[in-house]
Amino acid sequence: MAEVVINLEGIEAFGVHGVLPAERLAAQRFVIDARCRLAAGPVDDDISSTVDYAELAGRIGRFVEDNSFGLLETLADGIARICLDYPAVRRARVRVHKPEAAMPYPVADVSVEVSHGR
Repeated sequence: MAEVVINLEGIEAFGVHGVLPAERLAAQRFVIDARCRLAAGPVDDDISSTVDYAELAGRIGRFVEDNSFGLLETLADGIARICLDYPAVRRARVRVHKPEAAMPYPVADVSVEVSHGR
């Protein structure tokens, strides 16, 4: 039995997410990494048995753009649930990076990671 993992790293989308009033004024850049672990089984050459990663990247980008959340945790949770919409996905791990997060001291990266499985 093969283990299949599909990784999408560095999906960039602009959205309005954050708890500070200034963060609610304009869209910011978010960077998303999504990891989809597929059900174990033989690998065939049929896209219906896996994940169309171009379609998934588009769905993730539109979700970031079309919704507005206070917490990155909520945004990441919603993206993980999108990954689980694909029947072949058994576990999804999503990391949302907020490169321009308002911080009192310099920080190299701010991210939140959420995992879901079935």
